[in-house]
Amino acid sequence: MKTIINTTANAHLGFIEGYATRFGEYDLNRDRVLRGAFLKSLIPAKPGRVKMLYQHRVEKPIGRWVQIKEDSRGLFVRGEIFLSTDLGRNVWSLISGGALDGLSIGFRTKKARRSKKGRDLLELDLWEISIVTFPMAPGARISNWRAADGLSVSLMNKQMQAHSLARNVVNLRQKLLP
Repeated sequence: MKTIINTTANAHLGFIEGYATRFGEYDLNRDRVLRGAFLKSLIPAKPGRVKMLYQHRVEKPIGRWVQIKEDSRGLFVRGEIFLSTDLGRNVWSLISGGALDGLSIGFRTKKARRSKKGRDLLELDLWEISIVTFPMAPGARISNWRAADGLSVSLMNKQMQAHSLARNVVNLRQKLLP
């Protein structure tokens, strides 16, 4: 497992982990991912190939996945959200506030079979894992999160608001004074 060292370089990161899907559980589309479905796509994968997106929007990357692995329960993921971006801060605020905790996978089906309740997914080409409001797989959730520098999100937001207010005061002063 990769150890993350708290440095200035990663002070603007939020760390999350959870399950992007749970093996053997049907999702709302009546698809069930079976253990081993990702092995062929994960083993040859280069770091960063599987993207971290917000709500499956390709124009909204928000971080990167640093660990993706199959275990006995499902597809476990660990990632970093970039708090240096507006969208990253907004998503982080929603996660830390408890309003957003869903994970969802974007994939191409390579091998599947029909089952009594729907479809068993046997082999998938994993493209992306998104942080979402409503995951298709009810058990696909962020289970842990923490900030790299120990600052709470509310404190970071207050600091950003203070900085924005100071900038507005300077701009107003420049307009009023010749």
